[in-house]
This record gives sequence, C-alpha cells and structure tokens, in this order.
Amino acid sequence: MNLLSPHNTRSTLTDAKARVNIHTLWIHFNFAGNSNVNPCLSPFRVDHRPSFSVNQAGTLFHDFATGEAGDAVDFYQRATGLPQKDACRKFMELAGGCRIHAPQTGRMSARVVDTKPKPVFPEIQAGTALDFAQLASLRGISLEGLTWAGDRGLLWFATLKDHPSWIITDGARVNAQARRMDGKPWEHIGAKAWTLPGSWASWPLGIAEARSFPAIALCEGGPDLLAGHYLAQWEQATHPTRRDVRCVPVAMLGASQRIHPDALTLFAGKRVRIFGHDDEAGRGAVERWAAQLATVGADVDAFSFAGLRRVTGEPVKDLNDALAMDGVSLAQAERILP
Repeated sequence: MNLLSPHNTRSTLTDAKARVNIHTLWIHFNFAGNSNVNPCLSPFRVDHRPSFSVNQAGTLFHDFATGEAGDAVDFYQRATGLPQKDACRKFMELAGGCRIHAPQTGRMSARVVDTKPKPVFPEIQAGTALDFAQLASLRGISLEGLTWAGDRGLLWFATLKDHPSWIITDGARVNAQARRMDGKPWEHIGAKAWTLPGSWASWPLGIAEARSFPAIALCEGGPDLLAGHYLAQWEQATHPTRRDVRCVPVAMLGASQRIHPDALTLFAGKRVRIFGHDDEAGRGAVERWAAQLATVGADVDAFSFAGLRRVTGEPVKDLNDALAMDGVSLAQAERILP
C-alpha cells in the first residue's frame, strides 16, 4: 500500500473503516468493559465514573471528560500511541487481516479474527560480545544483567532499516520491539521504540519463560526489562540469604495495554510487583494490571518511585532510572524487587 498517494490513502482508509470499527478495536486491544454500553468507562485513563461514549455503528467516539473525539483511526492511534502516519498504516494492515461478523441480535457487535497465527519478524541474532558491550555502555547496565536477559531468550540483535538494533521478544514470538544501538529515534516513526509490525502488543514479554519462578517484576517497556535483570542479580548478591534468583522481570510494552487473556493465567498464584512509570499513564497501568492479576489469584503490589532521586538530583521515574539512585534513595528503597 502506497501511503504517499493521497487518493490511494483516502480510498484505502475508507475501505479499512468499513471493515474495522471502534467496537472491533475495543476487543482487539482487550479493553475492559463494553463499548456498546453508553456511557462506558474510558479505556485510556483511570475513569471512576463512566464518561466515554461510542456510537452504535462504532464509527465515532467521544470522551466527555477530556473532550477527545474521533473516528476508528483516531481511536487506534490513541490506543497505540503511534504517530498519525504509522497509525494509519497499521490500521490498514489490521483491516486487511480481520473480518467482522454480522450482528446476530440487531445491535452492533464485532470481533476480530486473526488470519495470521503469528507475525513474521525479521531475522534476529543472539548477539556478539561486542553487541553486548555496546548495549551495556548505552543503557548503563552490567554485562551480567544483559547476558542473563540473552540467556532467557529475551534479548536479540539485528540490523533493521540499515541500523544496528537491539530487540526484545520471547519464545512465543508474537510480540517484539526494536531500538537502535545508537540510542536515536527511528526516522519512520519519530520514536525510539518500534513495535514490529504484526506484534500482539498486549502480550507480556517473558511470561512463559517465568513459569518456574515464584515472583515476577512486571515492568513497563524494554529498558525497564533489561534493568530488571540487573537488579535481580544485584539484589541476590547483596542479600546473601538468597542463594538463587527467585524473581524475574516480565515486560508490558505500553501503559495503555491490558494483559492478553492467554497470558494472564500464567501469572496465577505468583508474587507480582508492578513497576509502572511515575506518570499518569504509568499509574493508570498499575491499577489496570493489578485488577487483572487479582482475577487469577496473583499476590500483587506496586513499587512507588515517588521521592526517589538519581545521583544527578533528578527524580527517579522508572526502573531504569533506579539503577542510578543516590545513596539516600537507595537506603529508602531498601528492597526493590519482591
């Protein structure tokens, strides 16, 4: 599909909107609640009183609390956080892989049928010693932590769009995110994190690999996933009573996501500490994920970064920042992982 042609873009978007509406997208992203009930709870923020509305045809939405409104493409862009051009492209890709079932009750109802069992990602490599050394320098994380992430099958390397890159994915191979080794944004999306096409964004990376561990650090994003590997090994070394690593990091790639239902059961009965970013979206994610995890009997709490400082004096906003905490904050935090 050629997005550079205005005529073709409009035609394709029109066709895509005819196939995929907001009700379909609501189910696709595993948002809570029912978009057919108006008003309903907003899927994008903490909403204690229903203030979000989707029209019966699923073509338009309106958030009465924030004033946000738009069509299915705008809803998709809001759900993914992608720039407009990339949201349009991904929306059209989704429309090409879905079909909408006809309503059976007279009311609009829809569900997504994925015709692709798994996305096809570019070829990835385990990485050389130089790859790991360069990434350790870029992220400020020890080689031991990165090596453990690689050994768990979560950290990979590749050349994408002519740029050496590091990639996080797992054995399920349904979700993957790439970042450049030079730390710069991707030109085609204007962001540093590129979720590869076809990814199931709601799939928590590393959850299947965590089966044998009793405790999970549920992180937000790739950098925090790597930081979690370092912290797990560091806490083991500084607490002699812990003879082996009992807690492993698992990552959700985006604060707006809900945990995929097929993955949710893998958290059952585990000790889970959530590390959402210290911002409004991160705090909303903590509430959403905690509520989901409670349904499968997980023992859940959340770590707060409030009041913690880095050695530079700047506030600690996420798990990656926590690697550079000053002495006072380190003593205050005491034990970070469960």
